[in-house]
Amino acid sequence: MLAADLAYRRVILLTAALFVSYLSVAMSLPAVPLHVVQGLHLNNAFGGVAVGIAFLSTILSRAYAGTQADRHGGKRSMQRGLIVYAAASLICLLSTWSRLPASADYAVLIAGRLLLGLGESLALVGMISWSIGLMGQPRSGKVLSLVGMGMYGGFALGGPLGLWLMHSCGFGALMLVCAVVPLLGLVVVQSLPAVAPQGGHRVSFWSIIGQIWKPGAAVGLQGVGFAALGAFFSLYFLSRHWPYAGLGLTCFGLGFVVVRVLCGHLPDRIGGTPVAIASLAVEACGQYLLWVAPGPVLALVGALLTGLGCSMVFPAMGSEVVKQVPPQLRGTALGGFAAFQDLAYGATAPVVGLLADRSGYASVFLIGGIAATIGLGMAIWARQAMRTANA
Repeated sequence: MLAADLAYRRVILLTAALFVSYLSVAMSLPAVPLHVVQGLHLNNAFGGVAVGIAFLSTILSRAYAGTQADRHGGKRSMQRGLIVYAAASLICLLSTWSRLPASADYAVLIAGRLLLGLGESLALVGMISWSIGLMGQPRSGKVLSLVGMGMYGGFALGGPLGLWLMHSCGFGALMLVCAVVPLLGLVVVQSLPAVAPQGGHRVSFWSIIGQIWKPGAAVGLQGVGFAALGAFFSLYFLSRHWPYAGLGLTCFGLGFVVVRVLCGHLPDRIGGTPVAIASLAVEACGQYLLWVAPGPVLALVGALLTGLGCSMVFPAMGSEVVKQVPPQLRGTALGGFAAFQDLAYGATAPVVGLLADRSGYASVFLIGGIAATIGLGMAIWARQAMRTANA
């Protein structure tokens, strides 16, 4: 029991380090398009590319990050990721150098954003692999719940803090702060013990994807509802002339955090797929309610239900992924698993945005509800496949 408590305290420290370090991602997110449009005097399309290119880099580097965590250990991977975070922010800082033409500054910014995506992959996958190594595979659901709290906590604080710093001190000062915070995280994790990488037979990344694609698809389909709400909730309210447009993400975040705190242990206790099935059903109800809501109150209830439903799908299905692969492939599997959610986050906004232009903002949440319903079917299918394999 003492060893388990010590491992849990160490993972809490890792979560704190992830939270602090993730501020470098979250603080830059709303500031980058403002810098592109107002500082470099380029159009909104260039601003959107500068934001999205980091997500693309994250998706493309998940396999590499997983392999690094498996071969060299999660601690080393996380440390490298935090250093890359700092380097990426310093490169973005160079885009404020007024002696360069705007096109050159923009190219420098894009290089920094690409590097930031690589750092995010290394830090996150390394931290998850390291934490599961410390606490053990039977508590992987709890680990993934803590990881989500660290990430989303960083997003919740980092967005407004980044805008405040930019308006107060400028984009250059903000990037300097973004370079410092991951180094603080590096200091926190430095003294924590590493977990030696596991030896054994290794297989290709795509072979692992073939094993985990069902839980991966479920978590990716879950991400559609969150991405749709984050991108279009305020516009939906404004188009209906409803008040409280700013409370959508607040209601979502409240539901998300409450469930993580109260139910983070459930995947380890009753299994990941039952938790994911219930969660996706709740998310689907929230999205359908947003689609048909006659007024702002029910729409906010829909946002709350979406948060309640989205909260546990990633840790629940992730705990099942960890069970399906041997320890020496855990990082690669988790990297591939996370890429399904990254893809959903990156692709949803532009795709459903085209639908919103044609059919109105309510249709966005119909798509989110359908995606969650299909994800529910995938989770049920994954559960049946696991029962057959274990029979």
